[in-house]
Amino acid sequence: MLRELSHVRQALEEPRRRWFADDYFDLIVWVDKSGEFIGFQLCYDKSGDEHALTWHKETGFNHHRVDSGELQRPYKATPILVADGVLDFASLTYLFKERSRKMDQQVVRFVLGKIEAIQPELEPQ
Repeated sequence: MLRELSHVRQALEEPRRRWFADDYFDLIVWVDKSGEFIGFQLCYDKSGDEHALTWHKETGFNHHRVDSGELQRPYKATPILVADGVLDFASLTYLFKERSRKMDQQVVRFVLGKIEAIQPELEPQ
């Protein structure tokens, strides 16, 4: 079940971040000074084939696989996002709805609204 983390480090001159996490998801939501949601990053399948769905009001959406920095290297590198457009919307939406039941519902509606709005744009032609 997703829960909001307390004491999230905030970067000066950047929008405030709210962070929610469980064993499957990490959700970071960016909030501007007026309290408006301006973006989110939903990382999923954290212990498997981790991916990140990101939406920001200025740049739109992106979907990436998370390269953990551990494969084929003699040392652990910094995780990076690499292009990967395949996304199972039905599974992601279902799991997010199930795991976000105890979250701030305003955040849930924001994230689900964006996922449902971008779904046709990310699906293969």
